[in-house]
Amino acid sequence: MKTQELLKISLRQSAIFIPTELIANDVKKLSGTTLAFVANVSKLGFTFSESLLDALNNVNPNYKIEVLDVLKDVLGTNKNWTPLVKEWNVPTGESDLDHLATLFANLFKSSNGITLKCGHIIPNDTFPLERYNGCPFCGTPFEFGKIENYGQGSKLKVLELWSEKELNDFFASLLTSKIALDVTQVESLKTLIVYLLLPDVAVAMKETLMLVIDVLIEQDQAEKATQYFKTPTDILRYLWYKKTNLLQIIDPKTIIQRVEKNNQNLVHVLDNSAQAKLTAKENLKLKYSRKECLMVANWLNNLEMGADAACEIMHPKRGMWVRFIRALRLPEYSKRKGFEKLAVLLDTFYNQTYEVWQGNLNHFRLKLDADKTFALLKQRPGLFARSLFSNMLWFGADETIAHFNEIIDKVPARLVFTLNMYAQNYFDKTIQRSVKPLGGTTKRIEPNRLLSLYTDEQLDAMKNQIEDVCILAIKKRFATIANVNKTIYIDPQLFNIPVSIGDRSENVQDLPVALMGTRFPIEGNEVRLFMQWGNDLPAQHLDMDLSCHIAYEDSADICSFSRLETTGCKHSGDIQRIPNKIGTAEYININIDELAKAKAKYVTFTCNAYSNGSITPNLIVGWMNSKHPMKISEKTGVAYDPSCVDHQVRVTQNVTKGLVFGVLDVAKREIIWLEMTFVGQVVQRLDYKGVKALLSKLNSKLNIGSLLVLKAEAQGLEIVETTTADEVYDANWAINSAAVTQLLID
Repeated sequence: MKTQELLKISLRQSAIFIPTELIANDVKKLSGTTLAFVANVSKLGFTFSESLLDALNNVNPNYKIEVLDVLKDVLGTNKNWTPLVKEWNVPTGESDLDHLATLFANLFKSSNGITLKCGHIIPNDTFPLERYNGCPFCGTPFEFGKIENYGQGSKLKVLELWSEKELNDFFASLLTSKIALDVTQVESLKTLIVYLLLPDVAVAMKETLMLVIDVLIEQDQAEKATQYFKTPTDILRYLWYKKTNLLQIIDPKTIIQRVEKNNQNLVHVLDNSAQAKLTAKENLKLKYSRKECLMVANWLNNLEMGADAACEIMHPKRGMWVRFIRALRLPEYSKRKGFEKLAVLLDTFYNQTYEVWQGNLNHFRLKLDADKTFALLKQRPGLFARSLFSNMLWFGADETIAHFNEIIDKVPARLVFTLNMYAQNYFDKTIQRSVKPLGGTTKRIEPNRLLSLYTDEQLDAMKNQIEDVCILAIKKRFATIANVNKTIYIDPQLFNIPVSIGDRSENVQDLPVALMGTRFPIEGNEVRLFMQWGNDLPAQHLDMDLSCHIAYEDSADICSFSRLETTGCKHSGDIQRIPNKIGTAEYININIDELAKAKAKYVTFTCNAYSNGSITPNLIVGWMNSKHPMKISEKTGVAYDPSCVDHQVRVTQNVTKGLVFGVLDVAKREIIWLEMTFVGQVVQRLDYKGVKALLSKLNSKLNIGSLLVLKAEAQGLEIVETTTADEVYDANWAINSAAVTQLLID
């Protein structure tokens, strides 16, 4: 189990982990088992670097089998990939009239038809049953096939060798990442914490720290965890993580609203949102043992900050704190000897004898008192940075920038980069911006109304001011780092990979990871979307839908269960029930030439939970792409080939109703990997303007290549085109986004 988990972690980083002690000798000639192993792996779309191949050649055949098993598991070769329709690229000719005739035949128990295993009667002269693997009326599958076509992919993905050093370096990079980890990184970190010793490094992010604290508490080292709690918010974050498994502090009402909306149904009699809301409330009730209460009481009592400062920090989440204080019996513990600081904290909190910084800030801002407003903002550089744009419009650009310059060196580097990236969109009167409220779905918001007070020339000047200030600050930070190197190599691919700041993925990428905004070129004329769900679950009604939204200049179209065929797109049929334990699949074929001829602009890939609730956990969505035509089984309709998979994600969040997982730019023939949640039982609920806003946001991001150019300029490095340079930054280095964040110098 340990070996497989560590192999999965290395695979996400385009590598294979091999413990040094398993490499028995140094034989150069490839053995028969190695040759057979390489052939099997190439059928799955992978190949090995020279160093990895040498290492694999000298390990026990049992380890080769484990590697192959992990690759097969991640790519789902043992899952059921059979769709509803056989050879579904040829239309079945089914129509709404067929569904209507079948409905009446079942209502009135017609004898003029065929009764299927599910009990439904299919009238004669309606659906061509010989073309279906299940019931065309209720979407229940009966017949199953295996993957028939392997190795159709036109490119093999190269895997590198990882030893204990690379694994431990990766572990340390996750702990020291200067941005919050995405779900894939969190899952990797949880595994590494279990199997490896914690390195002696400073944990950079509060969210990451919660995972470390959790391990210490599980090891009965709660006292040791005390040193990591600096503020009451740290304690609240940990308590909420243990309750909800969420590393962000999302208000209970937000979680309840998401659950309620997810259980709404277009068919009124199937709507169970009221019951789901009650269940969500019940699940969020707090209950703690005496041991847990004492542990938290000690944490709060041992905080170094004063009661007023602590209460001011607690104030924004006052409602949550009231619930936790009661559930943890803190008033009772505050009366004990040795808990005097806790008693003062609770007394100050309940009597509200503390000042709230945000309240003072709002007061002076509304009074247009610039001096006092900026004096307060300078106390909290991070909040100053987050409100910089709006303050420039409120108080004027020159005055705001002058004050901001005084504290910019104290602003975290990730915020400096964010300012530089998003200024172009913010100061544009015509662009709607994409935002994602904490715990909510992606939304688009209108431009700030204050923009209308300024001319286009003034707004352009503001953009330039921000860019100049930020780039100067970044270069100054790079210049402070002593560097004896003379040359630097920057892989051209890095200019297409965005810096991982914000927009973190909420779903797991088990194949080599990609950052939001990464672009995948299309080699042939066809893209095939796939979705697989229900593996290991008992047979039941579990209706997930794979769809796409096609945007034209002045119109839109869809391809989904309700429209199986349209210009440039064909759907494999709507499966509404899953078979026992093996799962099921849907596909959409996208013909780019047809779409280009019809002048389509974008195709947005989506999946939805049509069933009440959210998208089922462990559902996998992605797309395939190959220079060569990809076959579809004539016997079963199976159209999955692991060697053609470009990208896939595994859904892990339990509050997602609709998910956008990619956008095809028809003219550029490339797919932009993005992830956007939306509230929608069907694709028609997708707000495409929101997708455009998110694309605009991703396009504004600084890429890794440009960041390295700034480093080269600041440190006087010569950029060369050979990998023999003193500093080498290639695509393999950039795969580990946590390591890339070390360029964000604070």
